[in-house]
Amino acid sequence: MSAFFYWIEDLFVNVLFAPFDFFRFMESWWSSNTLNWLFMITGFVAMVYWMGQLKTFSDNGEEDKSISSHSYL
Repeated sequence: MSAFFYWIEDLFVNVLFAPFDFFRFMESWWSSNTLNWLFMITGFVAMVYWMGQLKTFSDNGEEDKSISSHSYL
């Protein structure tokens, strides 16, 4: 059974996380954080899209703004 857990360790350390070693040993801080910048840009684009959708529904009057919009309130 321990061989199974060693196999999982080897899979993650030597195979799945191997590309991150490339980023870890880079000299430039900006290029080593490329993945973080991609995540932040993706999150920002998703937030802008979500705010646009909320504005669209608010302008069309489709949003329920009543105080008791949920049954538990």
